[in-house]
Amino acid sequence: MTSTLVDQHATGYSIRQALCMARAADLAYQDETTVAATAAQWGLDRVRHHHTAFRPPFPLPDVQAYTLTGRHMIITTFRGAEPAALRDWLAGPGTPPWPGPAGRGTAHAGFAEALDAVWPQILTTLKEFRDNDQTLWFTGHGLGGALAMLAAARLHFEDPRLPADGVYTFGQPRVCDPVLAGEVNSAFAHRMYRFVNHNDIVPQLPPEPVFRHVSALRYIDARGGVHNTMPLTGGLLGHAQRLTAELLAPASPGIRDHAMAAYLDALEKNLT
Repeated sequence: MTSTLVDQHATGYSIRQALCMARAADLAYQDETTVAATAAQWGLDRVRHHHTAFRPPFPLPDVQAYTLTGRHMIITTFRGAEPAALRDWLAGPGTPPWPGPAGRGTAHAGFAEALDAVWPQILTTLKEFRDNDQTLWFTGHGLGGALAMLAAARLHFEDPRLPADGVYTFGQPRVCDPVLAGEVNSAFAHRMYRFVNHNDIVPQLPPEPVFRHVSALRYIDARGGVHNTMPLTGGLLGHAQRLTAELLAPASPGIRDHAMAAYLDALEKNLT
């Protein structure tokens, strides 16, 4: 993505901004040197890496994120994880729920604990880097999308002096109980956008009704068209819990459609 695609004055929703956020989500998978060099090309010349490691039995080896800052925009982007590594975590109801931000409902404990581990680093960086009233954006793919959504919610409810201007997630799993989902929907109307690519299995996990998605869906169909609703039948919908092991296999349609490259391809086609 060239620097002209990063509009530091962007507000609200657009396919162009979605593509910008998707590129930032994809960048989170790169090493620190690549992230810094690419961010500089985008006009975001201050970069900070956020990282924490876990020990077994926690299902993740670590959590990584980056904050990229320019004169008019800040982006915090979270790295995702291989869905197969999260199979048991995503397929079942998980550990006892974790209190939601500022006590609003509950969240999936694994996602909340992962965010909690890097949150002090992120909050310190945002307070330091936001020195020109920059807009603030969160983004991530898969697990990274779950953490981006929770981070924006935590900032909104616990430190409202640093409101997020926008949240774009790609292939995000369910994170919230119904109470927290409702609170986030009310707080982030027209500021949060959750992209789901066709048969991507990860957004169908963990199972309902324990966990719910936030609203503002942007569904990408088999031809790459972007819609505000998802079909109720067809594809992999409704089969996630029964077929999780099969659908999380590396060559399955559910994993193929979860790839960040598939999201980027669809958004680039819509942009043109």
